[in-house]
Amino acid sequence: MEQPTDQPTERAHRKGHRERRVPAAESTTIDQLPWDQPVRRFAPMEIVDADQLETIHQASLEVLEGIGMEILLPEACQILAKAGAIVDGARVRIGRDIVEAAIGLAPETFTFHARNPARDVVVGGGHIMFTTVGGPPNCSDLEGGRRPGALADSQNFMRLAQVFNCIHMAGAGAVDSLDVHPSIRHLVVGQAKHKLSDKVGFASSTSHARLFDGIEMARIVRGVSRERLLAEPSIMTVVNTNSPLKLDGPMAMGIVEMARMGQICCVTPFTLAGAMAPVTMAGALVEQNAEALAGLALSQLARPGAPFIYGGFTSNVDMKSGAPAFGTPEYMQACIVGGQLARRYRLPYRTSSTNAANCVDAQAAWESVFSLWGAIMGGGNLVAHAAGWLEGGLVASFEKFAADIDLLQTIEVFLKPMDTGRDALGIEAMREVGPGGHFFGAAHTLARYANAFYAPLVSDWRTYQQWQAGGALHADRRANTVWKRALASYQAPAMDPAIAEELDAFIAGRIAEGGQPTDFN
Repeated sequence: MEQPTDQPTERAHRKGHRERRVPAAESTTIDQLPWDQPVRRFAPMEIVDADQLETIHQASLEVLEGIGMEILLPEACQILAKAGAIVDGARVRIGRDIVEAAIGLAPETFTFHARNPARDVVVGGGHIMFTTVGGPPNCSDLEGGRRPGALADSQNFMRLAQVFNCIHMAGAGAVDSLDVHPSIRHLVVGQAKHKLSDKVGFASSTSHARLFDGIEMARIVRGVSRERLLAEPSIMTVVNTNSPLKLDGPMAMGIVEMARMGQICCVTPFTLAGAMAPVTMAGALVEQNAEALAGLALSQLARPGAPFIYGGFTSNVDMKSGAPAFGTPEYMQACIVGGQLARRYRLPYRTSSTNAANCVDAQAAWESVFSLWGAIMGGGNLVAHAAGWLEGGLVASFEKFAADIDLLQTIEVFLKPMDTGRDALGIEAMREVGPGGHFFGAAHTLARYANAFYAPLVSDWRTYQQWQAGGALHADRRANTVWKRALASYQAPAMDPAIAEELDAFIAGRIAEGGQPTDFN
């Protein structure tokens, strides 16, 4: 394994006006917005009325009570049975009284603690956090092409996530490290993440060992006791249901154990209309909601008040090929209604920025913009896969990562409140210029022009002649330059040597024990 180097670095800036751009990491050629967490200060969009939303809610309860969920973890079935659910083998019918009792127990907002307190983020309310793409088996860049993911690629995405201030979470690897044996992959990747980034992170709940290794790594790097960890959410997992209406053993275990440990569980049904869900969007949303509410009930029965995120990932398939489609009008509708449902239950809301494009082209751009529009206007708090997602989630693209950074920064600036102070109104500038003049040379302009507007990283606003003289580079080529410059600027965040030693000793010990046993060598 490549050993990340620990180099001291200053804490990220939290201050500064919206137009002030500062370098990422400390000395860099990347001129970007300062570290901040965007806040949506306006009411989210709603596209169904209160009666329609209640209809979806009641239909979801009907599904859970009458059809039920198949849950493949006996302990989870026992927890639900003790609360009054009807259990028949693995089929669990969850009464509406159980669901209604769980609503309102989980916190509406909470702090997600990073190893660097300056990187803590608020989850819920109007706060928004962006994450990198997570989990594709492949990655791509213009030079290396499309290829299976490797540890070196995963580490480079972690470095980029650390460099760019608009990324708030660096998780389990934007691309899978297929060159590391599955039994120890989570350990090697986790070690790299905690050394290469000081932002909040992710633990896999695909097995008990992987989950608890992830929790322990988060505890070690924060330097806190197990008792304090119970009170301070410091790691997150995502539980994807096996739609339709099924929850496998490891995923159910993740819900229960993360609740018991006071850590963050985001239950996200993967309900593709026409494939794993009814072909109508209303039907797909009922299924999404039923599965999410089942997760909520299990979580709050395991530990009332455990942090829980309502996840939505409903889209549709291409009925000609069966392939998932993203950035569709149906996806936008689902994003917005999903947000309405999450707010009804007073829960933070997870959504995603996605696309189905096979390269960094116009399709990738417009589908990502539509996805982000639905996510932000729908009230998303956690926007997953916000940088680097390509090919329907099968590829983590370095060029797409850089292009997405431009989109996310654009969103951040858009969300900042408008200054309507006396000076910002520009009356004196208009008095100076008068009718028929121009403002290029006005004192008001000269005092502000350098930082007056958002300066893009990838978009090129020059004239055609200037663009042509500069090499006539298309967006993917410009994005290639940006991510390489960012990677070259990377500096590892400081880590206390004693904590680094404890982390390394834990990793070495777990690797010596075999990590998570697999059924193949």
